[in-house]
Amino acid sequence: MATAATEVRLMTSVQATPDVPQPASADDRIAALDFVRGAALFGILLMNITGFGLPHAYGNPTNAGGAEGLNLLSWIIIQIGFEGTQRALFSMLFGAGIILFTSRLEAKGRTDVADIYARRNLWLAFFGLVNGFIFLWSGDILFYYGLIALIAFPFRTLAPKWLFAIAAAMLAFGATWGLLDNMALLEQHAAYELVQDKDAQVTPEQKELAKEWQGALEGFEYTAEEQQTYVRARTASYTSALAQVAEETRRAQSWGFYRHIFFDVFSMMLIGLGLFKLGVFTLERRTRYYVALIAAGYGIGLTVNTLETRWIIENGFSLLAYSQTRLTYDLGRLATTAGHLGLLLLIARSGILPWFQHALACVGRMAFTNYLTHSVVCAIFFVGLGYFGQLERHELYYIVFAIWAAQLVASPLWLRHFQMGPLEWIWRTLTYAQAPKLRRPTAAAA
Repeated sequence: MATAATEVRLMTSVQATPDVPQPASADDRIAALDFVRGAALFGILLMNITGFGLPHAYGNPTNAGGAEGLNLLSWIIIQIGFEGTQRALFSMLFGAGIILFTSRLEAKGRTDVADIYARRNLWLAFFGLVNGFIFLWSGDILFYYGLIALIAFPFRTLAPKWLFAIAAAMLAFGATWGLLDNMALLEQHAAYELVQDKDAQVTPEQKELAKEWQGALEGFEYTAEEQQTYVRARTASYTSALAQVAEETRRAQSWGFYRHIFFDVFSMMLIGLGLFKLGVFTLERRTRYYVALIAAGYGIGLTVNTLETRWIIENGFSLLAYSQTRLTYDLGRLATTAGHLGLLLLIARSGILPWFQHALACVGRMAFTNYLTHSVVCAIFFVGLGYFGQLERHELYYIVFAIWAAQLVASPLWLRHFQMGPLEWIWRTLTYAQAPKLRRPTAAAA
């Protein structure tokens, strides 16, 4: 169960008119959650920008955008400090949000909690389809969250120890599957090397394995001509870009979902449920708890990530080097995620830079609107204006910083006059089939 302080906060959020869906008031919101959510949202754009702006460069920087000088430095910073962590953070926060959303409804005495929750997340999955197929972003996460949240719903009542145990089992399953895949890839590489030796005795099975390695290599390294063809298709017209991205989104939201996303996101949601119940997100733990997260998380995570990054660079960004580092990938990213979480919550507890914390919390309160805005802005800039494949890797982050600055200004200004973001209002209206008030009441009316 949630901690006593959390229960009090949830119970006090009951509105006088329970049938009218109204947004939680500022006093009812948990500021630390909004602050961390805003930071994670910005971190997601930090990761996604490569996919928005460059062809086939997210995993292999030698394909596009450059891998020297500032380009290499930017890749190193992302690889060591952020790779795989922002999605994990956002998924934990989504898990915490499951308790917040359902507890408020239950506290109002509603008997249709499951129906409302299902509609809410099915609409979220629908917006994910819009993001992937209309807004041209094959890296969408809303579709996954909407569907996985339906599965996570029954787990919300479990004790933290069971949530963590199930999450650990799911992570272990996903990691084992990944380990087997990488061992198979290494076997394919060994067969490929053997086939290159004209004096070696090669079996038909080894020849087949060598072909599989060549196929994997073709999906990892691209020629200049292939890249130019890809860029032309992305920037020729909206129709051309849609045809290209739609196929990528189809693959990502089908087999890619089950193979690479489900176990990770579902596990992180369960961990988020458990951490919320323990009062971690609501700053109810002692300071030393958050310090321990930082020390252990960064001590393990950054060390592992640094060693992996160094190995990849020393081996020329080869597919073999990437495959070898995947063996420790989950250890590094999950530990670093714990460090990020501890640091952000400790900052929230400290109260330093209150103006910045408020602005970033406002970004977090409008996470749905701001996330989809990333896709729309990047589609206009990179596809509509033709900048896709035209910038160096480090130049992409100027776009990121500009979007961050705009949303840090726009989100507080919007919430000064309105109770929620515009897309949050649409989402809530669709969920309840009834429109809540959007504009904040005037002082006289209040």
